[in-house]
Amino acid sequence: MESCDLADGVCVPCRGGVPPLPREEAEALLARLGPNGWRLVENHHLEKEYGFPDFVSALAFVNRVGELAEREGHHPDVHLAWGKVRLAIWTHKIDGLTESDFVLAAKADRLPR
Repeated sequence: MESCDLADGVCVPCRGGVPPLPREEAEALLARLGPNGWRLVENHHLEKEYGFPDFVSALAFVNRVGELAEREGHHPDVHLAWGKVRLAIWTHKIDGLTESDFVLAAKADRLPR
């Protein structure tokens, strides 16, 4: 399956009480995102840095990410700097990864830059 399959998914709210994804499942979902810069960090969260030509473009992307996060009900950590934005995504309720984290990552990659 391709990353577009993930981007077409829906973030499902986590109610807690479920274990984070095992490494093997997280790595399989990461592979579905494709070779586009997402990293699996300590099997805890996903991280990616996007580059931009200036601060204004980076800020506009952050605003699009914010709108996406509100629509999906799933909120990444967003780090904004001149010419770059870093997203860190995990399910805070369980302090680990769920499939919804990969869905949000795929959707973020679809946003205009």
